[in-house]
Amino acid sequence: MKPIFEKALTVIMAGGRGERLYPLTRDVAKPVVVFGGTYKIIDFTLSNCFNSGIRQIYLLTQYSNLTMTRHLRLAWDPLFRGELDEFLETLPPQHRSSEDWYHGTADAIFQNIEILERHKPEWVIILSGDHVYKMDYSKMLEYHLAKGAELTIAAAEIERAQACEMGVMGVDSEMRVKAFVEKPQDPPSMPGNPHHSLVSMGVYVFNTAKLVRELIRDAKTEGSQRDFGRNIIPNLVNNGEPVYAYPFRDERHGKPAYWRDIGTLDSYYAANLDLVDPYPVINLYDTAWPIRTYFGQHPPARIVDSSIDLGLHGKVVDSLISSGCVISGALVERSVLSPEVRVHTGAQVSESILMNGADIGRRARVHRALLCPGVMIPDGATVGLDADTDRERFIVTEQGVTVIPGGFEW
Repeated sequence: MKPIFEKALTVIMAGGRGERLYPLTRDVAKPVVVFGGTYKIIDFTLSNCFNSGIRQIYLLTQYSNLTMTRHLRLAWDPLFRGELDEFLETLPPQHRSSEDWYHGTADAIFQNIEILERHKPEWVIILSGDHVYKMDYSKMLEYHLAKGAELTIAAAEIERAQACEMGVMGVDSEMRVKAFVEKPQDPPSMPGNPHHSLVSMGVYVFNTAKLVRELIRDAKTEGSQRDFGRNIIPNLVNNGEPVYAYPFRDERHGKPAYWRDIGTLDSYYAANLDLVDPYPVINLYDTAWPIRTYFGQHPPARIVDSSIDLGLHGKVVDSLISSGCVISGALVERSVLSPEVRVHTGAQVSESILMNGADIGRRARVHRALLCPGVMIPDGATVGLDADTDRERFIVTEQGVTVIPGGFEW
């Protein structure tokens, strides 16, 4: 553990139901939805922690815990050494309030406030477990200390027109937060940049004493939504507390760094397709900042000709192909395939996400589609080529992506 984190405690919010990601979240919590073929979404936050030097982490869970527990045991538990006081512990709701489950993000911390009393950290780092990005949290903590802040909020720079669904910050030239509004119709713009806004990434550094006082005050406030973005942060800003935005930027290239909130099926689809660009904006092959996961036991992927007589060649273009996949005399373009996917003779798959065990029949065509685990496409069938026909049987998103749930019978 890096010395700067010796007086810090990290809490990851990983209990989201992810209703807007249904059917991907039908059986699993949002943070453990498969992403990029072989990863889970939460692997990005956990990798950021591990690569930053954080070794004391509490992970707050709520729904569908079995998949999360199994993944943490296989992929992450071996990396933490208990004899060095390192840990990754999961915490379900503690039922400290009248609600059976976490009522909001602030309530999730309040229900587990005893861990702050037990560890007595000077700072608490609060992270979201359902975003895709790469960040060194030690730099953010150093920034927090340099600013003399009570709260520092990681801020992503996005186009102002896209900020209406997020928590948006109004800041001065020193990056001190002067206003914080959730999902505003007219988002505040950045200083000197009227076309962009700073939005909260759901990544916070709090001084512990201030956090505890605010959680207790909020828990006693009638009508509060028990939420950081709607209640805690606006109260601190309105009271003139030193709250600062930490601009999340790519220092090497001098531009905003990559960050995606995986909140909808369309955002999930787009973020996966980001990975197949010739020069992807997030690098999964960076050995200096690896994204860790558990890969499972699968044979190597195979790309083969179907037969000499048919003259059909297996071909893959600009795609991610996971272990255990077999592409036999078929074409796969700009797609992401999870382990053990089969694409049979004469089939064509383009701009699609095929999750574990999906099976594409002979001469089938799949375009701009998201297939849940185990989905089987019959020989000669088409998916994603006629939105009106697809809507009669499947889910079609606002941006025209066809989604087929697991267990669907053709």
